[in-house]
Amino acid sequence: MLDTSRDAAPVATDAPAEEPRGCLFALSQPPLMIFLGVIGCLLLMAAVHDLFVL
Repeated sequence: MLDTSRDAAPVATDAPAEEPRGCLFALSQPPLMIFLGVIGCLLLMAAVHDLFVL
């Protein structure tokens, strides 16, 4: 919901703000990379089978 109050702006602190984690962080996770690797190998094997095997 949109905050429409006219309060004073929050005071900035010296502590660094925590940056949001994005897509590259998610892709760096080992279980996800293993899953994507398995799916990629299955797609590659299916493509090779369709192209070169009767």
